Amino acid sequence: MSKRSELIRKRVVQTATVAGARAQYGKSRGRIVAEPLFILCPPRSFSTIVSIMLGQHPQMYALPETNLFGAENMREWWAQCARASHNMDHGLLRAVAELYFGEQTEAGIALARGWLRRRSHFSSGYLMEQLADRVYPKHLIDKSPSTTYSPQSLGRVFAMFPRARFIHLVRHPRGHGASVMKRLEFVARRRKVPQWIVDLASFPMGPGGAAADGELDPQGSWYALNRNICEFLASVPEEQRMLVQGEALITDPDRGLRNIASWMGLRTDSKAIEEMKHPEASPYARIGPPGAELGNDILFLRNPFLRSSRAEPYRLDGPLAWRNDGAGFSPLVKDLARQFGYE
Repeated sequence: MSKRSELIRKRVVQTATVAGARAQYGKSRGRIVAEPLFILCPPRSFSTIVSIMLGQHPQMYALPETNLFGAENMREWWAQCARASHNMDHGLLRAVAELYFGEQTEAGIALARGWLRRRSHFSSGYLMEQLADRVYPKHLIDKSPSTTYSPQSLGRVFAMFPRARFIHLVRHPRGHGASVMKRLEFVARRRKVPQWIVDLASFPMGPGGAAADGELDPQGSWYALNRNICEFLASVPEEQRMLVQGEALITDPDRGLRNIASWMGLRTDSKAIEEMKHPEASPYARIGPPGAELGNDILFLRNPFLRSSRAEPYRLDGPLAWRNDGAGFSPLVKDLARQFGYE
């Protein structure tokens, strides 16, 4: 064989190899970005425990709260973090430290911060795709309640991931309200209450809904944020969305977790389900290092175990314990709660 023929043969082989690798990479990437799972819910809706339980499935990986989709790009995300009344960057810093540098330490967080700063030109969706690529072949799970505050943020998720799956995680409005008020009182005893908690406890329900009328009443945030989710999900194909009652999942995890795994097309054997019932095994189920201590609910981080007692049964009728005037739920709240299967 002449040198020219040998050179041509090598180039053909090289081209075929590169093309094959690109095809396989594209195939893999198609699987990655096609089906991430996003958990949508207002804050104080069992999102931390539920997402981390799902993330313990052998074929899934749950991130802490990334808060990515409130921003178009990472430069905007950094600006939002600087203005936030809470540590909204902690979750993403912990995830990058764990996934790219192998350790959630003070040094790992510093490396993660630099890694993210160098990618300030990335769109928020592309940054999420990088994380999905890192955990492949596992399915990435993101739960960031901040996404539900804005129809634009919700739309951004679907525009960037049109084949994503969505769980609308709901909690009884009485249980949700009690949790919000308990958290507000817990924080108030220790330090200044962050604005996001105040907002959650005094949210107007929007056009046609009753305002907080001078009293702290978290039913407004429960209604407004769940309505945002419902209106968004109306545009999502039915097979890509699922409604999950947090209380039902926590009190009967075997059934609830198996249903979700089956819907995702993943393993439903006893071993996989058992692993999901141990959220404490997650790398994000503990207080993080200096500079990124949180990223998930601090009460969970201090006691990261499945506790069915957290899901108390509630009724829609009757006065609300957090109001001084004996008022109950708005008719709008009751109607929406009944659509979710509550009584």
